[in-house]
Amino acid sequence: MPSYTAPTRDIQFVLNEVLDVANSDVPGYSELEPDFTAAVLEECGKLNSEVLAPLNVVGDKEGCRLENGVVRTPTGFKAAFDQVREGGWTGLDMPEEFGGQNMPYVMGIATLEMFASANQAFAMYQGLTHGAASAILAHGSEHQKATYLPKMVSCDWTGTMNLTEPHCGTDLGLMRTKAEPQADGSYAITGQKIFISAGEHDMADNIIHLVLAKIPGGPEGIKGVSLFIVPKFLVKEDGSLGERNALSCGKIEEKMGIHGNSTCVMNYDGAKGFLIGEMHKGMRAMFTMMNEARLGVGMQGLAQAEAAYQNAVAYAKDRLQGRAVTGAENPDGPADPLIVHPDIRRSLMDQKSFTEGARAFILWGSTLIDKSHRGGDADAEGMISLLTPVIKGFLTDRGYDMTVQAQQIYGGHGYIEEWGMSQFTRDARIAMIYEGANGVQALDLVGRKLAADGGKHVMAFFDMVKSFIKENEGDEGLKKDFLEPLKAASKDLQAAGMFFMQNGMKNPNAALAGSYDFMHLFGHVCLGLMWARSAKVALAALAGGASDTAFYENKLTTGRYYMARQLPMTATHLARIQSGADVVMTLPADAF
Repeated sequence: MPSYTAPTRDIQFVLNEVLDVANSDVPGYSELEPDFTAAVLEECGKLNSEVLAPLNVVGDKEGCRLENGVVRTPTGFKAAFDQVREGGWTGLDMPEEFGGQNMPYVMGIATLEMFASANQAFAMYQGLTHGAASAILAHGSEHQKATYLPKMVSCDWTGTMNLTEPHCGTDLGLMRTKAEPQADGSYAITGQKIFISAGEHDMADNIIHLVLAKIPGGPEGIKGVSLFIVPKFLVKEDGSLGERNALSCGKIEEKMGIHGNSTCVMNYDGAKGFLIGEMHKGMRAMFTMMNEARLGVGMQGLAQAEAAYQNAVAYAKDRLQGRAVTGAENPDGPADPLIVHPDIRRSLMDQKSFTEGARAFILWGSTLIDKSHRGGDADAEGMISLLTPVIKGFLTDRGYDMTVQAQQIYGGHGYIEEWGMSQFTRDARIAMIYEGANGVQALDLVGRKLAADGGKHVMAFFDMVKSFIKENEGDEGLKKDFLEPLKAASKDLQAAGMFFMQNGMKNPNAALAGSYDFMHLFGHVCLGLMWARSAKVALAALAGGASDTAFYENKLTTGRYYMARQLPMTATHLARIQSGADVVMTLPADAF
């Protein structure tokens, strides 16, 4: 059975050395001293390694089952959820007034990686609740906050987001779910929602559904959508639970992966709902939840890659196959371990350089959210808005690729269920689809985010890269291996952006046909920047006589691999973008 060990040393490296969070002027960051963050991360790592990781295969094999309208979660899930609640992990970065610990968002994301690596299906129950609570916190009335947030922060009540319907996915303007106004100020919600993660289960006393629906007489399309709080059990004035609402789980979907999470068809039959935020402004409120969810899904791509990589390394060191071409390295045994072979090393280095670079990228992105939300920094808000589709799309695409490479290390055993490697691949696959399929993320990036605020934020990104290169160009340790590759990749990104500017207006397909490649090109540049920053820290630590020399030397070696073997992919993506739309769009539809 696969195992998992939380990468707390590397998370600490990013938080304390690369991002230097304790010395940031973001409110609350001064408390993030290394000793404090180490204590939090070590405790979280222990919980995930010892309690949740062993349940991962249980959830995969048992799945959830629907019995008389109630979803039964896999063996051990409820007891583990109680343990997570008791530890206060569900409200780590939520406000103290509602029972949270008020830590910065970056700490929530750092711990989320561990939860998602150990047991992604399990982590979704608390993760979705966090997103729903954030939407209520941002857009709910004071009465709604007081009614729902304390129980949601503790996860005594969990939350969901209800968007998709059988006939519409991304195009939410086509939704049919109705919200009829009632005399008491509530609304009667009628309709069907599908793909509702954690829509029904047995681990919480109540489930608070956030449901998108249309109020009759409102504007057509997406402009007529409103958001409603629709609890499974209605809540009385004293906060106790009342009668069951008119909603039910019609079925549980049979899925490729994340079997331990109940993906439900939810039926609303005149259920009592309460408007959250403004009428017909539901998408604005829901995007509070979706943007947070997209960052969390990007983390899932990293998390599954990390867990798969750890097991692939262990197997490569243990499995004896063939001899090293340069001579036996295990002369007393019948063969050498797999890890002596160059192609196995290539695969493991692909995985290691991705996970460590992605970790730095997503934690940096989390600090931008903190700067925006805690510090009121509009530029940080603009930057993370630009980067969100890159984090979601690039990290989940590449994270999935890394789980496949990890599975490949096992050869035929990787395809056999008893070894457990296929679960990482199957669980990672959904992250490329939900919370906005990755093709939609690419369209959002090119069609909306690049031009936002007159292109201010993408220009700020280019300036950030240029400034880093200029400030460090005198460092010979960085120049050849890190700065020069980063500079070349950044030029490819700028050239792609220029192509869109010159061709996109007269032929929009020219831009959109290259959007997916642009998302990946951008992602590679972001990881290149993270590796250059990490290398600068590692070189300084070694020069300063750091005791943990092996860690920093390994960091540099891994970074050099990414810059030499992965970052040059930007040239390929640029060539595809510059090929334009004709090669993509010319073939008639009936010729496919």
